[in-house]
Amino acid sequence: MLSGMLRVRVFLCLLWLAWPGWASAQFQTRTRLLLEAEQLRPGDTVYAAVELQMPEGWHTYWQNPSDSGIAGQPTQIDWELPSYVSAGPIEWPIPTKNQELDDVIFTLAGRAILLVPLQVASNAPNGTIDIKAKVRWLECQKICVPGKSELQGRLTIGSERVAAADANAFAGFRQTLPSPQAFPVNFRWIDPPAVKIRHFAVSFLGTEGTWDFFPEPVKEGSFTVSTVGKPGMGGRLTVEKALELPGAAWPGQIPGVLVKLGDNGKPLSGYRVSGDFNPMRDSLVAQQFDLAAESGPSFSLMLLFAFVGGLILNIMPCVLPVIALKILGFVRQSHEQPGRIRVLGLAYGAGVLTSFLVLGCLVIAVKLAGKTAHQGLLFQSPVFLVGMTTLMVLIAMNLFGIFEVTLAGGAMDTASQLSTREGLTGAFFNGVLATVLATPCTAPFLGASIGFAVAQDAHLNPGVILLFFLTAGAGLALPYVALCLQPRWMKLLPKPGAWMIRFKMAMGFPMLATAAWLLSLAAGHYDADGLLWLGLFLVTIALGAWIFGEYVQRSPDRRWVGSLAVAGILGTAYFWMLESELNWREPRPHDAGTVIATSRKHGKNKLDWIPWSPSTVAAGQTAGRPVFVDFTADWCTTCQANKRTAIEVAPVVAMLKSIKAVTLLGDFTHEDPLIAAELQKHRRAGVPLVLVYSKDPTLAPRVLPEFLTRGAVLEALEWAANPK
Repeated sequence: MLSGMLRVRVFLCLLWLAWPGWASAQFQTRTRLLLEAEQLRPGDTVYAAVELQMPEGWHTYWQNPSDSGIAGQPTQIDWELPSYVSAGPIEWPIPTKNQELDDVIFTLAGRAILLVPLQVASNAPNGTIDIKAKVRWLECQKICVPGKSELQGRLTIGSERVAAADANAFAGFRQTLPSPQAFPVNFRWIDPPAVKIRHFAVSFLGTEGTWDFFPEPVKEGSFTVSTVGKPGMGGRLTVEKALELPGAAWPGQIPGVLVKLGDNGKPLSGYRVSGDFNPMRDSLVAQQFDLAAESGPSFSLMLLFAFVGGLILNIMPCVLPVIALKILGFVRQSHEQPGRIRVLGLAYGAGVLTSFLVLGCLVIAVKLAGKTAHQGLLFQSPVFLVGMTTLMVLIAMNLFGIFEVTLAGGAMDTASQLSTREGLTGAFFNGVLATVLATPCTAPFLGASIGFAVAQDAHLNPGVILLFFLTAGAGLALPYVALCLQPRWMKLLPKPGAWMIRFKMAMGFPMLATAAWLLSLAAGHYDADGLLWLGLFLVTIALGAWIFGEYVQRSPDRRWVGSLAVAGILGTAYFWMLESELNWREPRPHDAGTVIATSRKHGKNKLDWIPWSPSTVAAGQTAGRPVFVDFTADWCTTCQANKRTAIEVAPVVAMLKSIKAVTLLGDFTHEDPLIAAELQKHRRAGVPLVLVYSKDPTLAPRVLPEFLTRGAVLEALEWAANPK
């Protein structure tokens, strides 16, 4: 497939490589070695990053340098490591495709980061070791010049893991990698085997834009230029390519990267795909594509799931405190004019819809920034958690009568005042609060539908994302809005009276429980001293609320003194405790690779959980063992329910141990790009996600439902141990 000119160029590159004086050349590419941790424990994995910094106009090559398989040379890294440290394969960033003469080359330019996992053996001795890497590359402008460098770093093996100074940069490095496969992809041969050049097609659904397939190298093989794919009937998209493989058997797999291209041909995003050719599966997938072409993707069904999921959110534990407040509001409103009741109900619905609209916009903004959006995004933010904890404490104190919130000109300190108007502001705020507390909840149908929405392209389909979020919000708001639109139904509620004072105070305790839960989540972002200062901050805020109620609201003659005292207390609490001592906006770095949720360390039925990573899944399957993966988070109430009722229960624990399954925990309490990508791969908007891998590594994992039962888990484990 090579032209005469290209063969000459390849010959010149090889001649340059053989020239004895190349080692003394002045290289255009600067290199350095970075480590994600400076200290780690035996058995841990640390990522190393080899940085290649090239001047403008120069490039190096990707793992597959060119379609022809001859032009160019990928960067090579030779590691010098102790016997108890092993280096994994290079994780390559998404390349750029360029036309060069009659060939297509895949290049890396500017700043290229090559990530490599380093695995430390569990029996590794403590001490400091040297990490050495010999890097060889080919840097090209008008001609190609070989380069090399020797890089070195130091790593300490000890009793705990300590992040390196450059650890935060690794999150950005991983953004340059292709994401795990996030949608079904079908590979099929177009030509029969008895040909010299065989075309194949890569097809998938539910995407937009222009796509291409960048294959990994095939031994002794060369490719042709791709026919790029754009969506056709029913959203079907196909990329065609051809492989020339003289004198060798056709491969059963061509792994590579599906790349979405911008208007200038530059890559916007990419997904790693395995490229399996399976004739039986190909026919089934082709039937699905044909069906989709006729009827279109199940957009309407997903939209229905969003509405039903939002409706079910009303009975989830996350929003129960707000439901109690809303019941109190209904009782207060039951004596009002029907028109007024309808307006308040619509205000509540507007609060819910506005909040879901903001969440949808947040998802779009996150995706446009190149990051992965998911359902629990807010609850991974320490700033949000501290703010919500403070708000819950203040709401509880308000319900206890420590101070009052004036919603429509009247204070809520007597039964008669409690039966006055709730006010549009209060109704709207209740809708906002219900939405915020519902964000970590996963209701049936909701995870799949929001996952479908989050998987949409934010550049092309922002309206679809907003539509799904608004539909889920409509489901959440519907029961209350419907009740307000039919005021006759409120006659079934008890009459307002003195009992409402006691009920209001009793509702303060669920709010305090919510505050305690949020405090436990916020504490995970700070050290022990930080938790102490956060607790003192909340106590000080409560003191300020008491002074406000006692000396500002109830003592008009002391109002100025009380106001000054409250201002001083709030200023001290914020600037001294939060800003100076806690440093609340800059929490300690989180090491997602080594944290096991503390809730998994106690209980009657304990399991030996290992932190999840793609390499630990592969290692378990390579050893011929089933793999059970639980993606969870401390803020996910559904995850905790699954753990108590369907995972860490005697029958399941016994089954896991009897089949010698590897149990992996993906802790998503804090931000983790790898876990976010895995969720996106399986079209989940957030945790929980439970995967069961068979001991047969050729089989795809089983994705269990969001709400687990013992029977479903046991059946999946039986399949994993005895695949058929």
